[in-house]
Amino acid sequence: MSALAPLYRLYEWYISRNLRPENMPKHVAIIMDGNRRFSKIQGNINTIEGHKRGVSTLERVLDWCVDLGIEIVTAYAFSTENFNRSPEEVHGLMQLFKENFQGIASNPKIHNNQVRVKAVGKLELLPDDVREAIRIAEESTAHYNKRQVNIAIGYDGRAEIIDAIKKIVNEVEEGKLKQEDINEELVNKNLYTAGLEDPNLIIRTSGEERLSGFLLWQSSYSELYFCDSLWPELRKVDFLRAVRSYQQRDRRYGT
Repeated sequence: MSALAPLYRLYEWYISRNLRPENMPKHVAIIMDGNRRFSKIQGNINTIEGHKRGVSTLERVLDWCVDLGIEIVTAYAFSTENFNRSPEEVHGLMQLFKENFQGIASNPKIHNNQVRVKAVGKLELLPDDVREAIRIAEESTAHYNKRQVNIAIGYDGRAEIIDAIKKIVNEVEEGKLKQEDINEELVNKNLYTAGLEDPNLIIRTSGEERLSGFLLWQSSYSELYFCDSLWPELRKVDFLRAVRSYQQRDRRYGT
């Protein structure tokens, strides 16, 4: 791989120089798939180590997004279905989440780049110490509005829509809303991602070509890009290809 590194850097430069800043996606969402497979392929590392490598990849991707001028990133970190994994893996992941959310409060990159951090999902399902770490991370970055990173944790797109429906029904029953008041804007306001623009581009790694319940409502008009690289192995050139693919598409709504 080291022998190819100069070629990859040249390729990165070639793609970057042809990207148009005025057509950069404002919001990129990412399904970070492949940490477990990466661990199995390596053979000598455990599953949690694979997830740790995945955290490092996300940090690099966020750096690339800052350089490209991408303002919002939403990363799918943990679904509600992931709670069905082995107790050891779930516990290890929760420890990772706690440590990384805690670290955000003192991370100079986060503050230098004025990144607001937010967790989205059924946070009530998470352990108390993870929720407390999320609170610290969110409060320490709440005053930023230049960039935003959303971590989808304990997330499920269908559950999100159901929860939004329940909130709206409650308001109708309480007389705060009428049935004719229900529209797309109202649904958006009751989603976990309330206040955010829908993603322009959704990237999934590991070769799988499905959304797996990620941002089902918000992805109606998103461009989709599927990458064969496992998440911990994602290179900058892979990410740049996704952005280039987005810019090459003729975005049409309704067809």
